[in-house]
Amino acid sequence: MAFGAQELRVLRRALALALHPTPASAEDVQDCLRLAESVDEAAREGARLRAFLLADLARYRAALPGTAAGYLVLLEEALGSGYRPDPDDLSALRALRGNPTAAALLDRCATLADQDVRTRLAGCGTTPTVPASRTRLTALPGGLAALSASEEPVKKPAGNPAAEPRPQSPAKGPRPDRPIPTPGEVFPPKRKPAPPPANPPQQLAAG
Repeated sequence: MAFGAQELRVLRRALALALHPTPASAEDVQDCLRLAESVDEAAREGARLRAFLLADLARYRAALPGTAAGYLVLLEEALGSGYRPDPDDLSALRALRGNPTAAALLDRCATLADQDVRTRLAGCGTTPTVPASRTRLTALPGGLAALSASEEPVKKPAGNPAAEPRPQSPAKGPRPDRPIPTPGEVFPPKRKPAPPPANPPQQLAAG
């Protein structure tokens, strides 16, 4: 972005008013407003030109290797405008490394990509840690339950209930396999003696 002589005069006057506030004339105010509008329009135009440049760069990259000369020129121009190479650019330059211009641009783009990676790693290098006061919650009643509330409970495999071992009684030892006998089985009722026959057989007299 380049300023003309008239624009530089207005810019110098605006800086003077900012550093040393004094009453500004209506003409100075209008000049500053027009300069601000011109700067905004130049910024918008620069963004449009950059978008066109990147679109052309993508088209030339897609048509490689036949468009290698135009692609390298556009890439160098894009890098000068602040463009950061993406993985597709690095792959294209590696395929064209036999070209001295492509080899030089590959070194330049690899350096920029490495800087971007280091910047991202530096931004997320601090790993969040759990405060010590929260780590002690696991030792409190319910602490483990609160931490594992989101976990799905483990289902026990279905089996035959009769095949499962019976719980043992701590006081009476292992439970017998057969049921406990009833009092009637332990102490059966006494049978009454059978009554004597009505007509007992008579004994034969000794002859």
